[in-house]
Formats: sequence, structure tokens, C-alpha cells
Amino acid sequence: MNIPSPLTPFLSQQGFVVLDGGLATELEQRGADLRDDLWSARLLLDAPALIRQLHFDYFVAGADIAISASYQASFQGFARRGLNREETARLMRLSVKLARAARDEFWADEANRSGRLRPLVAASVGCYGAFLADGAEYRGDYGLTREELMEWHRPRLAVLAESGADLLACETIPCQVEAEALVALLAEFPDTPAWLSFSCRDESRVCHGELFADCLAQAAVSPQVVAVGVNCTPPRFVESLLRSARPLTDKPLLCYPNSGEVWDGAARCWREGSGVTDFGAPARLWQEAGAQLIGGCCRTGPDDIRRIRHSLGAI
Repeated sequence: MNIPSPLTPFLSQQGFVVLDGGLATELEQRGADLRDDLWSARLLLDAPALIRQLHFDYFVAGADIAISASYQASFQGFARRGLNREETARLMRLSVKLARAARDEFWADEANRSGRLRPLVAASVGCYGAFLADGAEYRGDYGLTREELMEWHRPRLAVLAESGADLLACETIPCQVEAEALVALLAEFPDTPAWLSFSCRDESRVCHGELFADCLAQAAVSPQVVAVGVNCTPPRFVESLLRSARPLTDKPLLCYPNSGEVWDGAARCWREGSGVTDFGAPARLWQEAGAQLIGGCCRTGPDDIRRIRHSLGAI
């Protein structure tokens, strides 16, 4: 039996959910130097106010959900920086606290409530490849077993499941074995809803090469998974992926693609890709293809989220 989904009021009343956009890449646009293995998680140490402000700006732009700055946060990653487990857990909780504070500030203004539901906060659970900081989230070639991945993810899930977030965003998953690990691990936190979102390399396969349909089937069996889909995937693949997914699950589908550029893990930069500059029209296509949760990932910002919300007819 499925647990109650925090998405239900949004899907019932407006028929869709607008997600936020890129975090780290937008922070870089605003002047943050993220040339670091911790990526955006470093700002939890150095400049948390910048993170909070960006969450707020996404709510103003029309986002119904803010995704926390914990994608790159892990016990092992912060240990490299000399932080102990207690300090690391505090920073993970801080990532959610910042998103909640931005949400509360936004909602406190009565003008922001017109035609809107109170936004949600999703705690980001980045894939193992994000910790490696070498672009492995776009390859999935970890060489780890399901049990080893469960062991690695477990301490962070334990903190984020109790962080005050409305749900977990298990995102940018590049391989089937990591999906299996996360689904099995969620059962240890039975009251915690989550979505699972895969990074894909073409119209039918996740980055490691397994069929997206097979990964989707693995994710869909969990009663705690309240939505499934794709993220940080080039926009040109999204419509086909969604259409292939629609017959395979009755769970809401989500998509929040990147701008179509390619991350070069060695050079730590984005290589020019499809050059998508307006997410409004594509958002309509993705909705028609079955997506009910739509937003953006790397190289997208508040303007993109504003266009998505306008396109979906909410404003």
C-alpha cells in the first residue's frame, strides 16, 4: 500500500507540479566559485545565505518544490575537508533548513499565496557518482554491488529522512544497481516518501546503458516512491523517455532536464550542447507526453522556471 504523497494536493488542484531549476550552476552565475569536489555543498560552509536566496527566487519564479543543496553532501566528502560526522550531519540538516526558511519567508507574504499552494521541500539524495566528483553520475561505472551502495547511502538517508523535508529527491541515478539499492534502502525508512530520477544518455537507456524501462520498473515497485522520471538529461531525449515510461507505471512522471550541454568531469566545465534557451514550449510537450512534475536541472535558472509555469497555464 502506497504511503500518502505530499504531491497529491498539487496534482489534484492544479494538475502538475513545477520543480525548481539548477542550483550549483545558477549559484555560479551569481558569482560563487564552486571549483571544488563539494560543488554546491561547499556553500553550506561558506555562504549559506546565497543558497537560501536562490531557493526564495525559485519560489517567486513559480516553483512548487525546492530541492535542497545536499546533492553533493556526503559523510565521505566532508571528511576529506576534515569535518567529523556530527558536523556533516548538521550541514545536511542545514541544507533542508535553508530551503524551509526560504519557503516560509515566501509564504509569509500574503500576495504570494494567490493561486498557489504552500510549496514543498525535497531533500536531495545525489547518486554515488556525485561524491566521486569526476562526472561518474553521467557514466554509472562504479563497480559497486547493491549492498555496497546501500551501505554508502544509508547514513545520509538516515539524516535526510529526519531533516524536516517533505520528501526525498533521489536524483541523477545513472545505473540500475543504484536504483535497486535506493529502493531497498527506502524500506528501512518506511514513512519517508521519495522520488527516483534517472540520468539518461539517449531516448531509451540510462547513462550506464541499462534500459530506462527496466530501471523504471525497479523504482515503481516501492510503495514509498511517489514519482519517477528523468533529470540532468538533454532535453532532446525527454519526450521519448516519457512516452516510453507512461504505459509502465501509474506513478506520476517527472522530468527536469539540463540545458542540453555536456559536463566534462576532467575539465570541470560544461561543453556546448543543444543550446535550449526557452523551456516554455518544451514543457508543454513534456506535459503532453505524460510528465506531471516539470522543472530544470543544470544550466537552468529562475527565468526558465518562470517560463515553465507560464507555459503550463498556472500564471
